[in-house]
Amino acid sequence: METIRTDVVVVGGGLVGLSLGHALASAGIEVAVVDREEPAIAANDAYDGRAFAISYGSRRILEGLGLWQEMAPDAAPILDIRVTDGPSLLFLHYDHREVGDEPLGHIVESRFVRRALLGGLARRPRLKLIAPESVVRLERGKSGVTAHLSKGRRIEARLAIAADGRGSPIRRAAGIGAIEWGYQQTAIVCTVALSRPHDGVAHERFLPVGPFALLPLPGDFSSVVWTERNEVAPAMMALDDAAFSEAMTRRFGDALGPLRVFGRRWSYPLGLLIAERFTSDRLTLVGDAAHSIHPLAGQGLNLAIRDVAALAEVVVDAHRLGLDIGAADVLDRYASWRRLDTLALLAVTDGLNRLFSNDVGPLRLVRDLGLAAVDRMPGLKRLFMRHAMGTVGDLPRLARGEAL
Repeated sequence: METIRTDVVVVGGGLVGLSLGHALASAGIEVAVVDREEPAIAANDAYDGRAFAISYGSRRILEGLGLWQEMAPDAAPILDIRVTDGPSLLFLHYDHREVGDEPLGHIVESRFVRRALLGGLARRPRLKLIAPESVVRLERGKSGVTAHLSKGRRIEARLAIAADGRGSPIRRAAGIGAIEWGYQQTAIVCTVALSRPHDGVAHERFLPVGPFALLPLPGDFSSVVWTERNEVAPAMMALDDAAFSEAMTRRFGDALGPLRVFGRRWSYPLGLLIAERFTSDRLTLVGDAAHSIHPLAGQGLNLAIRDVAALAEVVVDAHRLGLDIGAADVLDRYASWRRLDTLALLAVTDGLNRLFSNDVGPLRLVRDLGLAAVDRMPGLKRLFMRHAMGTVGDLPRLARGEAL
């Protein structure tokens, strides 16, 4: 039986797992990332169709890891954000110039993020991607962990990290419970060709069935995240392109002219999840394995990237001091650091979805007056914008633009 010896084994080689692998390896830590997917498939244009909002703070983290440079040519800046409640004339408008010269964030398609992460492997001799492969059993002892792989090999390490998604088999096998529920909503994701330029404006339109987001991409294209009721979403997915495009335009309105679907469509069930704890013996959780939030604010990946930066910082600091990187006190520092940020964002996204995803008259009036009031309070609006940019709070060094 072949045994691979390393410092850290990361289970899950998606965007979060590979980002963490890059962060740790950049500081001299030996990392093995295990992923079920064939890398060539994960980098394919038709892999999942998603696009991500990369906040300014997350961009700093990716820059610090030398990864942003590969994504930047295919990223579209978010210069403004316009939030509306259905057909109401009252709205909330975020203009990036109110908080500086930098964009509020960027929209990057998943395929370009994956290519940057996979392409960067050649520059990381301490980072090893083992794929396609899966961990069938993880043994955790007092001094280390052993990951048994499906093809017979095993990995011995001092620390295991679960980045294997919302259903995380590693989290469940470790006996870590989770609080979770479904929203009875489905996100329909696609790219649309626009009739008019988007001018770098991201639109979030709240409708009774859920939010409809139109996010700027390079050129006259945008990414759509259309939230629909579970019972209606399959019928929408079954429409031909012309009927689907017409249905999208009806929901969004004619501010950018008729919307035309471009390429494939994908759908994802929506739900909330937070693990009861983020760590166990020589094991910690990151990304969707630890938490999953509603996509209405586009903050899910940003939350996970802050996980990456925080966990990398505490592990690297322990490594430099010659301490045990899998010790409970090291992992507890990460867990306590990330818990508050996670709970706060989870509460905000869940509360907004519940507040806006209905057509109750009195609530609609309160919502609209609230949006208009915030729009007229510059100080409060700037604070909300900085939160969206990921530049407030107890930030990891990478998010502050400092070296790991």
